[in-house]
Amino acid sequence: MTRASESLPPELHAYLVDHSAPVDPVLADLAEETARLYPDLTTMQIGAEQGTFMTLLARISGARDVVEVGTFTGYSSICMARGIPEDGTLLALDVSEEWTALARRYWERDGVAHKVDLRIGPALESLRALPEQRRFDLAFIDADKEGYIGYWDELVPRMRPGGVLLVDNTLSHGRVIDPAEDSAQVQGIRDFNDHALADDRVELVLLPVGDGLTMARKRG
Repeated sequence: MTRASESLPPELHAYLVDHSAPVDPVLADLAEETARLYPDLTTMQIGAEQGTFMTLLARISGARDVVEVGTFTGYSSICMARGIPEDGTLLALDVSEEWTALARRYWERDGVAHKVDLRIGPALESLRALPEQRRFDLAFIDADKEGYIGYWDELVPRMRPGGVLLVDNTLSHGRVIDPAEDSAQVQGIRDFNDHALADDRVELVLLPVGDGLTMARKRG
């Protein structure tokens, strides 16, 4: 996650945010409190424009059943929960009780808590424990980068035809094209990008939103 679209210079990014739907007090306060409590982890929260995009995408696509791998303090889950109907569901998977305690508070404040089913534990185990027939309209992957292929391979079969998968940080701050970058995190993103591109079950595009956002549609 990242708080701004990194492909844009700061002035142009500010213009983009100013000419998109304004950030409301709930999301603004959540971003501020997250930055105050976890100053070294601010890049683990999506930016305003990505959040608005995800809300609109959920609404436009008519999504009712959503899954999020990696919740952190809840910004992205609020954005997607706002885009689904009142009887829709968002399955939120995370390993941290501490981070998601803040998310719970803001879900309540925003009035979306009744849509969210939070499960604490390794996300891959949580996905594999779901009933075989469980299906989703929208998925968001934003957790440990070395685990992306595993999450993808669990989720693609669970997407309904026409369902959309969003995968965050797929440019890895530009490091994906730097041959000198050989960390496990960066190589995990490279491996995932190649894996997803070769998957004929989906059609996809890598968007220069945030730190790179891959959007894929499950073929019917």
